[in-house]
Amino acid sequence: MALRRILSRNYQVILKNFQPHVFIERQRIMSLVNNSISTGYLFSTKPQNGSETSGTLSELKMQLAKEMGVNHPFTPVLKTRLSLTEYVPKNQDDLPKRSMQDSYIATVIPLSENVAIQEKYTTFLGSVRLGRLLEDMDIFAVIVAHKHIYNPNLPKDALFPQTLVTVLVDRIDFTDYLPKPNKDIKISGHVSWAGRSTLEVVVWLEQLEDGNWQRITRAVFLLAARDPTNSYATPVNAIEPANEREKQILSGGETRKKRRLDIDTTHVSKKLPSEEEQKIIHSIYTKVTDPNHFSSTNRTLSPGASWMSDSTISNVILAQPEDRNLHNTVFGGFLMRQATELSWVLGYMHCKYRPRTKHISDISFKQPISVNSLIRMHATVVFTYENYIQNLVFVEVYNPVTGKSSTTNSFHFTLEAPDNVPDVVPVTYHEAMLYVDGRRHFFNTFTSGSITENFKNKL
Repeated sequence: MALRRILSRNYQVILKNFQPHVFIERQRIMSLVNNSISTGYLFSTKPQNGSETSGTLSELKMQLAKEMGVNHPFTPVLKTRLSLTEYVPKNQDDLPKRSMQDSYIATVIPLSENVAIQEKYTTFLGSVRLGRLLEDMDIFAVIVAHKHIYNPNLPKDALFPQTLVTVLVDRIDFTDYLPKPNKDIKISGHVSWAGRSTLEVVVWLEQLEDGNWQRITRAVFLLAARDPTNSYATPVNAIEPANEREKQILSGGETRKKRRLDIDTTHVSKKLPSEEEQKIIHSIYTKVTDPNHFSSTNRTLSPGASWMSDSTISNVILAQPEDRNLHNTVFGGFLMRQATELSWVLGYMHCKYRPRTKHISDISFKQPISVNSLIRMHATVVFTYENYIQNLVFVEVYNPVTGKSSTTNSFHFTLEAPDNVPDVVPVTYHEAMLYVDGRRHFFNTFTSGSITENFKNKL
């Protein structure tokens, strides 16, 4: 075991593309998840060699900022957008229906030709920082949503009146492909579902290697259209599928909407632990408690296990203007990057291996965070199974004057290590509920990939 651990660490440093040995069962499990990441909606009218891209991502960002009238460089007080209220559509029926083709767009992250960008995206192991990619995917989702919204009554010289905010990120799945920091990455996406004032946007990342596009990840974002001052919801264009493929995607959007509602109602704060979950918690309790001394507060930790209270880390970040979005609040992608990297560090500390982030789910954005805020992040290992780690990251805004905090975001991460990881053991009731919730998220991650009954029974 010790030799395997040493070799694994060395290989991760020396062989960047090395794939650690995993059991056949694990390979089959992850293949199910990878196969669930469907290919991008690339239309036959668009060439497949990357020439369909619309400039670089940086150029699209600046174009979006210009169309929304955002100040550059930073100013503490934004120019008011209240006058744009007259251009906001009153009803969805006033807007023409749009197909998914209308919102499709692709662009590139030019890693091959820009050394400065390479430095920002490269990890110390020579691969690409996932957190940076998540930042890009978040702003790109806004660009796609902006392209979908079309109001024929808007004067040509008028600024885009609506405010687009990320409500949540449904799920992000990562393949086994390791992106290279010296090759361009294509980012593409389109609107996949539309409500009255919300839009679901699916985004893909791919990298061209040896003449083939290698899929890196897929993410599903839910965005809301608000008025110019971000005070109330405003209508967006409904979707009218252009073909059978779009009908299938739209149907899947309805299914994902139902899943989001189900997840909200199954949180441990709203749904009691099931009989099976209660048995699991009781089993953990009996393993760490001496049956002859139930009154004692002493607990015995099994070899190769870790207390949940010891499997947690925190940090404090002072948000700066470069971390802002188009509305002078902290950019959601920035929070995603910070949470992803904190989760990875925690996973590394917990299992002593460099883990791989395989899945991120149910990222919620409860309230905006002002630039100059003190942001505290707390990461905890809440569930483990064989070589998998389930992490929960909470984001809080801290007021140093009053000493009070308010939770603004939560993130759920599934990480994979090259070998079995230490079991995490809850002690308090609160930790037990985090364990149950983490187990549910882990279970939902794999069942969404059509996991077999054989694996479900092991959970």
